[in-house]
Amino acid sequence: MFKQILPLSSIIGLRFFGLFIVLPVLSVYALGLEGATPFLAGAAMSGYAFTQAIFQVPFGKLSDKIGRKTTLLIGLLIFIFGSVMCALSDNIYMLLIGRFLQGAGAIGSVVTAMIADLVKEEQRAHAMAIMGGVIAMSFSAAMIIAPIVGGNWGVDKLFWLTAILSVLALIILFTAVPKPPKIIHSYSEEESKMMEVFKDKALTRMYITFLFHSSIMTMAFFIIPIVMTGALADGGFGWEKAELWKVYLPAIVLGILAMGPSAVFGEKYGKGKQVFMISVVAILLGFLAMGFAGSAWLFAVGVSLFMIGFMMFEPLLQSFVSKFAKVHQKGAALGVANTFGYIGITLGGLLAGYLMQHFDRTVLSMVVAVIAIAWFIWVATMPSPNNRGNVYLPLDIFDREKVAALTDHEAIVESYVNETENVAVVKYEKDMIDEDEVRGLLS
Repeated sequence: MFKQILPLSSIIGLRFFGLFIVLPVLSVYALGLEGATPFLAGAAMSGYAFTQAIFQVPFGKLSDKIGRKTTLLIGLLIFIFGSVMCALSDNIYMLLIGRFLQGAGAIGSVVTAMIADLVKEEQRAHAMAIMGGVIAMSFSAAMIIAPIVGGNWGVDKLFWLTAILSVLALIILFTAVPKPPKIIHSYSEEESKMMEVFKDKALTRMYITFLFHSSIMTMAFFIIPIVMTGALADGGFGWEKAELWKVYLPAIVLGILAMGPSAVFGEKYGKGKQVFMISVVAILLGFLAMGFAGSAWLFAVGVSLFMIGFMMFEPLLQSFVSKFAKVHQKGAALGVANTFGYIGITLGGLLAGYLMQHFDRTVLSMVVAVIAIAWFIWVATMPSPNNRGNVYLPLDIFDREKVAALTDHEAIVESYVNETENVAVVKYEKDMIDEDEVRGLLS
């Protein structure tokens, strides 16, 4: 599995590194460009999320039609072009266009869909944990490298570095990423329509979970540097920006360590929903600590609690969506989920900015607490994907036409054929039927 997942994780990690590395210094750089205003500098900061939200679904759906590798190629080329435009920018409007183009190469859902193609569902949480760990390491490295390179050689060099690393990602795509299996499925014309991915109530619940997850993440990363440095007159602690790694690094390490048990309990022991509920509680407690902390170190404890809860979601979010989605909908469903995530980034940033401008961090933490309580109830009432199982049937033993006919049974979610491995896969509801009974239906 590692040979299949690591190249794809490297591609998405390099791309996220390119997005993360400019964030600590981009606002100051943007304000120095011709025609810049604080509003336009803010737009340059978040512009990539706006186009990510727009293009996640089209890229996911495109990958279902023309293939994952071809779609990844298109997305990486757009991202490279946007990075070069940012590097060459001498005015704020050119930078804006470059940032929008960076976001338009929306390949996140395509990579996760390809991982879902390459590994069995029973291994998917582990695979997603690997990808989440690579992204977390990219974030950690970007936070350290950005001030050093940007401060000594200029922020434009960060964009050139991003473009170069994206070319490396292209090389990895065509030299190390395996060819995905050829999947044959049968579904009606009605089932193939885009709106079908919204009809599954379990999928819809996951989309809203993505929204909660990303919006609260943005609120956290908005408030942490402001409070620690005392950038606003709201009980800040007066730390220097160079000292912020002392808060971020332990929190990130603890978050990464929490991902392993999250994946094990969520997938191996079928406790994914319970893991989600624990994660929400950790996030809630973290924000309450950040909102009411009277010392920097209590605030840092809150940051660590938040990061633990946030990172516990990572190995399971994408996995749950790919489990609930039918095989011909995975790319589109993951695209919708990531779109909700990027919408959450935008909404979270706007809400946090408004609350910190008109109130204080205590009010923000209480608003997050209300959101977290609603989120907890939302998660507690959702079904678990672990209630669904898969049967793998060798086609040299079982008749594919009989397998296709199983979808008429109320306990069968879907069936499809993996031509590359010459097996049919039948997904069923464990509460209604077991594996032996599925096989018995084919006798």
